[in-house]
Amino acid sequence: MAGKGSDLPDSARAFIGGLLDVQPLDQALWLEALTHGSTGHERNYERLEFLGDRVLGLCVAEWLFASSGEAEGKLSQRLNALVSRATCARVARSVDLGEHMLLGKQARDDGGRESDNILGDVMEALIGACFVEHGFDRARTMVRKLWAEEVDGKAGKRKHPKSALQEWTVGNKRRMPEYSLVERSGPDHNLRFTVRVEVHGIGEASATASSKQDAETLAAELFMRKFA
Repeated sequence: MAGKGSDLPDSARAFIGGLLDVQPLDQALWLEALTHGSTGHERNYERLEFLGDRVLGLCVAEWLFASSGEAEGKLSQRLNALVSRATCARVARSVDLGEHMLLGKQARDDGGRESDNILGDVMEALIGACFVEHGFDRARTMVRKLWAEEVDGKAGKRKHPKSALQEWTVGNKRRMPEYSLVERSGPDHNLRFTVRVEVHGIGEASATASSKQDAETLAAELFMRKFA
């Protein structure tokens, strides 16, 4: 993606128009939402991502509340899964968002276009930009369009692996699982975390992901597959 000043490239303008079903008006705003800090530009997606994260959470919470009669615990479980970094990145990949992100050379060389962290953050930044330019109703429409398959699918419907592991240890009269950070590696824009989970007297499992929380989840899931 390339452009001068605050002008959106035609391809990015068409892409955003497809997400919104209306054409973007403030080109500088949308360019900011697509811009990673590695470019050296003063304005990048971070502030819009902060806002979009909250807008996404409200949109999905309202959606689940209106469409399901489940208890609060189940609603929270599904909400957490649907707004997770992994889900945001999956949605971003489904619309080929990576092709339109503006990254510095180092971030590109380090595989930034495939980074869950960057894809998820930029996806939330676009939601934030939609809210700023068009308000909550249009942002909600955008979220419902992009997240339809996720909400209709299995995200958050099964028990979270960490909860399942904890219940398993209690049921088998074992000590609580212990999580430890084994390694933190990679550049700031593409960090990798390796986490080990151990249940005394049973065994251990390790996993790597783009966030410590996701690595813990994967490690718990792997442990259950190996030992439960």
